[in-house]
Amino acid sequence: MNRIGEGLGQPHEPDLALHVEDLTVSYGDRPALWDIDLNIPPGVLAGVIGPNGAGKSTLLKAILGLVPLSAGHVRLFGHPYAAQRRRVGYVPQRSSVDWDFPTTAVDVVTMGLYGRMGWLRWPGRRERDQALRALEEVGMDALADRQISELSGGQQQRVFIARALIQQPDILLLDEPMAGVDATTERSIIDILGRLRREGRTIIVVHHDLQTVQRYFDWLVFLNVRVIAAGPIDSVYTARNLRRTYGGQVALLDEGRQRNAGPENDGPAG
Repeated sequence: MNRIGEGLGQPHEPDLALHVEDLTVSYGDRPALWDIDLNIPPGVLAGVIGPNGAGKSTLLKAILGLVPLSAGHVRLFGHPYAAQRRRVGYVPQRSSVDWDFPTTAVDVVTMGLYGRMGWLRWPGRRERDQALRALEEVGMDALADRQISELSGGQQQRVFIARALIQQPDILLLDEPMAGVDATTERSIIDILGRLRREGRTIIVVHHDLQTVQRYFDWLVFLNVRVIAAGPIDSVYTARNLRRTYGGQVALLDEGRQRNAGPENDGPAG
């Protein structure tokens, strides 16, 4: 891993994997995120949950500089994303990718190296071997030469995770990686993310299934345009925070899941 702050100027909150301060993002006159303050320490597997339209995907895009900020700033290990991009991996929503593009699984993974290689250098045997090792990590090496359009949804998702892994990121952002995959693939993805966390990486996952939140994550962000609560899951996964985040939708949760949400306290705010 890189030495934090080396050659990058004066860091701001360098002990945090992610520091977001006074962040607002608007689409036209409608705020998608409003006055967000959020701190995530290194080495956690963090879930970002909230209802549809809460700004979860927009938060990841704001961290990555993919949408303009109306106000505020983002720091990764103390520095702006532009100075840390080689330390960051990103897996977008599968629905946002053109899976009909004529390319193979191993070629998709190799694309993850272009930031280090430069676009003018053609990948060779060394890069292909790196891509094959990344595919092996996600159990997809046997399908390395398969066209991505021929893969199942879960297989496609694993290919994109391999593309992020080949960058050897210190922080990995994933936008609903479990959406539309079968239970076996979901378990495999969580196993991969858990291993990365044990290696000291920071993982931030947009997630939609409240039934699995407590099993999958050790850190949690409740988001609904604003940060409702954020912190260790044992502190913030409460019935009150669920109601504050989801409003009337929380009535759809079964009683057992609400009991699992624990006592009524807010926990530390983001």
